[in-house]
Amino acid sequence: MITEQGLNLDPDERQLCADCVGEIFLAAKIEKSGNDAMCSYCGNDIKSFSVAQMADLMETLFEQHFDLTEEYPSGYELAMMNEYGWERHGDPVVDVIEGYAEINRSAAEDIQSELASRHYDYELAKMGEEGPFDEDAHYEEKGVDDYESRAGWTRFEESLTLEGRYFNRTAEDILRSTFENLVEHKTADGLPVIVSAGPGTNLEVVYRARVFQSDEKLEEALKWPDREIGPPPALAAFGGRMNAHGIAVFYGATDPSIALAEVRPPVGAKVLVGRFRIRRSVRLLDIEGLQSVYAKGSLFDPDYLRRLKRAKFLRWLSGQITQPVMPDDERFGYLATQAMADFLATHADPPLDGIIYPTVQGSDGKANVVLFHKASRVEKLQIADKAQISVSLSWSTEEEEEEKPNYMVWEEVNHEANESAVTIPFQAFPASPVYPPEEYDQRESTLRLDVSSLKVHHIASVQFKTASYDVTRHLIERESKKPDETTLEEPLEF
Repeated sequence: MITEQGLNLDPDERQLCADCVGEIFLAAKIEKSGNDAMCSYCGNDIKSFSVAQMADLMETLFEQHFDLTEEYPSGYELAMMNEYGWERHGDPVVDVIEGYAEINRSAAEDIQSELASRHYDYELAKMGEEGPFDEDAHYEEKGVDDYESRAGWTRFEESLTLEGRYFNRTAEDILRSTFENLVEHKTADGLPVIVSAGPGTNLEVVYRARVFQSDEKLEEALKWPDREIGPPPALAAFGGRMNAHGIAVFYGATDPSIALAEVRPPVGAKVLVGRFRIRRSVRLLDIEGLQSVYAKGSLFDPDYLRRLKRAKFLRWLSGQITQPVMPDDERFGYLATQAMADFLATHADPPLDGIIYPTVQGSDGKANVVLFHKASRVEKLQIADKAQISVSLSWSTEEEEEEKPNYMVWEEVNHEANESAVTIPFQAFPASPVYPPEEYDQRESTLRLDVSSLKVHHIASVQFKTASYDVTRHLIERESKKPDETTLEEPLEF
């Protein structure tokens, strides 16, 4: 039983035990670092913190997570007070202490009294001003500010554009701090932001498309589809959202219609779309998951505020990564995402094989998939040695002179020939003089093309979904100025 004398002890002597604290992190901290003492509120002789120690922790809580609200209504609130009344924003300081620490009222009042004593200002009190921890002070939880992280990302983009793209220490430091400990991040639903794809997962196949504007190139692609609609050789790899020029990656989609839309084919073109099976387990960073990343923790954890800021920044960054880049801006607009992809492919912990991100083509639940160079090798088709491959694109009958599309591929095999795999002959991509020798490519095959899935799409028309807005034009008469009037348009005399 606690006597009245026990409750009149100094804050350094009055004790609050772990059993009297409902907030899990705070109770565990008392259990770990507290002293054996008799609790001034329940009488148990167990691990406890003094009221002064509790006040230290609460002071940090208020500093990091709460704002003191205005004591009096603003001018607007004052004007509306007669009609709507006025109530001070936030909660009384004792209520905040009691609610967030999950302690009894008496302990909360003692902590508030200790804080008020620490911050007592004689001059302010003399003028009738409220102290920050006076009994009537009100606090409300403040929003998380990720300004510093956003400013750092802006600095990262500027550094890549204006200073240097190789051996850029500023860019490396920012990327490292941005993507550290990715494996620990979870969404609001508790899902990881690093997801697995491949056998036995929800993402076992991806689709890829390639545009053709001549039948000759389409015929060659139908002969060797694993090569022609897979990633191009390095010398033919143009820079994209997630790869620099000369670095070949696999751009695909979770749905064939998205793969088709993403290549933005012109009217009259033909598009070959194929399904690729992911042969082995790969790790992908889920950009959509970053949009709902959630920092779980305690307000009493000194590191929690940093995690909250980082979570908010990653949500913002996910939008920056997926926003469309206009064709005129592609030269520099992709620098940041290219550098980010390079970092994730080579320096991420754990190692990543690619990225999955929402499509901008307006299809919910469908996404784009990028497999980095190390995970973008396509397994070669097994074609008999010395096989003669021919392609037919159309057919017609005697009754119908007009040819109709009819895509067929034949492999003519000499039964006496060796049945080993054929060596693929040279077929140059634009600006590609050679294919790298197969024996120099030490990457494990990650993708296998399902040749039975191939479809040729004829682009007959393209539709746009738009939002239209009227343009208004106004005529304004300018008043003539008097001779003695001056304007900012006139030169100033000094």
